[in-house]
Amino acid sequence: MMKFLMMITFMMFLCFKKKMFWMVQMMLFFMMVMFMNLSMSINNFTNLSYMFGCDMISFGLILLSMWICSLMIMASENLFKKNIYINFFLLNIMMLLMMLYLTFSVMNLFMFYLFFEGSLIPTLILIIGWGYQPERVQAGMYLLFYTLFLSLPMLLGIFYIYSKTNCMMFYLLKFYNFNNMLLYFSMIMAFLVKMPMYFIHLWLPKAHVEAPISGSMILAGVMLKLGGYGLLRVMVFMQEMNLKMNYILINISLVGGLFISLKCLCQIDIKSLIAYSSVAHMGMVIGGIFTMNYWGFLGSYIMMIGHGLCSSGMFCLSNINYERLNSRSLYLNKGMMNFMPSMSLWWFLLLSSNMAAPPSLNLMGEISLIISLVSWSSISMIMLMMISFFSAVYSLYLYFFSQHGKYSLNIYSFYMGMSREYLMLMLHWLPLNVLILKIDYFMIWF
Repeated sequence: MMKFLMMITFMMFLCFKKKMFWMVQMMLFFMMVMFMNLSMSINNFTNLSYMFGCDMISFGLILLSMWICSLMIMASENLFKKNIYINFFLLNIMMLLMMLYLTFSVMNLFMFYLFFEGSLIPTLILIIGWGYQPERVQAGMYLLFYTLFLSLPMLLGIFYIYSKTNCMMFYLLKFYNFNNMLLYFSMIMAFLVKMPMYFIHLWLPKAHVEAPISGSMILAGVMLKLGGYGLLRVMVFMQEMNLKMNYILINISLVGGLFISLKCLCQIDIKSLIAYSSVAHMGMVIGGIFTMNYWGFLGSYIMMIGHGLCSSGMFCLSNINYERLNSRSLYLNKGMMNFMPSMSLWWFLLLSSNMAAPPSLNLMGEISLIISLVSWSSISMIMLMMISFFSAVYSLYLYFFSQHGKYSLNIYSFYMGMSREYLMLMLHWLPLNVLILKIDYFMIWF
């Protein structure tokens, strides 16, 4: 694991040289192929080095981070053309990737907390530095304070665990079981904000709308998954407390998922709609993790990876429209099928994956989550039916509204999709729908 960390570190020096924009991206793809060739043990930590290790959950999420980071560079060609501080931009992406890589690969609870919070800073710089509107500072503050406000209790909780057990390793903490409500909430609230759970989700749509395309891609693709990853790790030694409290959290996330799905139908900003749909999907993931059963854990893991690819691809699509029309309003982004018929296909493919149509990973994740939640309580079937139905409704609403109808007469100059954009969308869609062929890797572990 250390060798990849060294590779990321030395790639940072490339960022300071001129005309290295595409070189950095090629190196990221190269590193990802090398990482894929690691031999993995499915249920134990492998590839151990110093304090790093990799098990199945880490492996999938590190791969996702590298993939999304390389696609972020591909999506940000506009910055490269206009030369908007691109060296600093590349350095920022490499810092972010380093933080994410460390977060997912450390085996020590305190170090995990450190890098979990550290990944916030490059994201904040992305939003405030390259965002579009003056409100980006306010969005950045929302992101910072929501996340930091509930992460200090988590730090105290980690110190308490250390004082009781003299142990910080995830792998050894599973032999303990803490029955302490204050500790339980202090440990999980930071993750629930990051996910985000309903009631504490308000920072997410704001951050997405103000962020540049690269910021939106990393937020939707990987940052939301930090919360799920943390929960999967922490739930193992909080089982007794979770059995007492999980019904409250599952209820909030399922009812919240339904409300947010309805809220999606009121949105007129494309990015805002996609951001709210992320909250609805993450609501199901939270529900799956808190059911504390095998299907729920597997479903939430698959859903996190599927949603990361799908959501990131949809933000790319909204950005492709934004670069041409300088607007993300659904009232102006109409009749796009007249201008870019082939882009319409990509809208359809990614939005159908968003509503969990086969053969996407989202379908497999949603089936597992539905099985886990219905086995937990059959009444939850009502909410799950509504959430699944409305996810199809807002996906189709977005597709029909943006692709069909009479196009706006404000459009006075227009250019077709470029090969770079089609390649970028294919690199989102292909893994999302081809990984279903190797679903056994996702389903048969623990």
